Amino acid sequence: MPAINIEDLSEKDKLKMEVEQLRKEVKLERQPVSKCSEDIKNYIEERSGEDPLVKGVPEDKNPFKEKGGCVIA
Repeated sequence: MPAINIEDLSEKDKLKMEVEQLRKEVKLERQPVSKCSEDIKNYIEERSGEDPLVKGVPEDKNPFKEKGGCVIA
């Protein structure tokens, strides 16, 4: 899909696009941020033991570890 330059559209086309977007958004189920943030926090805490960014990667399973050093003489 080609990019649309908003500046090239007429005012009527801009308003049509906005109405289309609002029709899509009105169908979305909304929840309070306080509930969503609590759910996200619980999800992260439950899985933190499996997260390699939190607990690290064992040296023997790290595909990015250095295989050798560099010596400049």
